[in-house]
Amino acid sequence: MKTVIMGYSGSGKSTLAAAIAQKEQIPALYLDTVYWLPGWEPRDLEGQIRQVKAFLAEHENWVIDGNYRKVCFEERMEQADRIVFLNFGRLASLCRAWKRYLRYKGKSRVSMTEGCEEKFDWNFFCWILWKGRTKVHRERFVQVVRSWPKKTVVIKNQRQLTAFYRENGLEMTE
Repeated sequence: MKTVIMGYSGSGKSTLAAAIAQKEQIPALYLDTVYWLPGWEPRDLEGQIRQVKAFLAEHENWVIDGNYRKVCFEERMEQADRIVFLNFGRLASLCRAWKRYLRYKGKSRVSMTEGCEEKFDWNFFCWILWKGRTKVHRERFVQVVRSWPKKTVVIKNQRQLTAFYRENGLEMTE
């Protein structure tokens, strides 16, 4: 099984990816670890693409968490057996990101590059509420649903997410 998990910041992509990887005993790739170098320095695009292509070639089954449109996007979507779009609202995403910050403050979480300590600053606040939800961003998600409707699952709230965990025999960790 190959699963892509995409959605807005703070929606629970990494947590869901970890739950799927654990249950299915398959590798998880967190695209934040591909993009960010220690100290929150971005990796060059060619390096990101090399890393993702190698992961796709090495594994028969996988789960990939993240959006990153410039990094093998079409290839990931085409190869996926299932695409899960976490379409949580702005305030729900903000609350979830704040809880994550409180849990991991001063540490690097598994789904982030070592040396990128959890932070919650004004830029991230603005990203969650506005910059990451521009018309262009929203249209990209709509295009995924239109392009791959038979394999895309859209989850809009915690109730639906809890049901998804239950229906797929996944363990909720938070």
